[in-house]
Amino acid sequence: MSKPRTAATLTSLGATGDLFAGMEELRPARAALGEDALLLRAFAIAEAAALVSALHAISEAAPFRQMVTPGGQTMSVALTNCGAAGWVSDRRGYRYQALDPATGKPWPAMPSTFSMLATRAAAEAGFAGFTPDACLINRYAPGTRLSLHQDRNERDFSQPIVSVSLGLPATFLFGGATRSDRPTRFLLENGDVAVWGGASRLAFHGIAPLVAGEHPLTGECRINLTFRHAL
Repeated sequence: MSKPRTAATLTSLGATGDLFAGMEELRPARAALGEDALLLRAFAIAEAAALVSALHAISEAAPFRQMVTPGGQTMSVALTNCGAAGWVSDRRGYRYQALDPATGKPWPAMPSTFSMLATRAAAEAGFAGFTPDACLINRYAPGTRLSLHQDRNERDFSQPIVSVSLGLPATFLFGGATRSDRPTRFLLENGDVAVWGGASRLAFHGIAPLVAGEHPLTGECRINLTFRHAL
């Protein structure tokens, strides 16, 4: 991933902001994504620099890579993991496993800054007692996207998903129980945290193609930390 930038190198994102004009006239501290689903704006802003700093050590031990789908397509979004289990994809399917297939070693331990933030955000959204054991880390370059999908490889659907956005802004697509349900678009900015569970636990969601820009923490990319209780 790109190294953090100083404030002096921050590029104006005015053009990016124009793309979201009219999407959300106001950005209150929280917004409902759906039933049992909440967007906590700037919830992780105080921890953002520490999260990115910890991420450098994780990616050195378990480098970002583009995995292959069961159908043989190479994913455009690069990923890595930390925690007791990591999400992987190959010709055999989607799953969690304890060892990094690229190194044969356990995934890096989840930093306390990660787990504590996830637990606190889940509680804020009404899911007290959430303890993540897996963190999928996605790195989006300009133009990359994540098609509508469900998070359904976890064993216990009573546990929520906690998703933390770092770096460049993105358009989050949050839909319904079927892929054909029209999703609502939400602007995600650095430090925003989305939490969904309960009635929305298996909601289809995705990310629209990332608009080019530069952020002082992540450079020319967006980082997404997705916390799950997988095992």
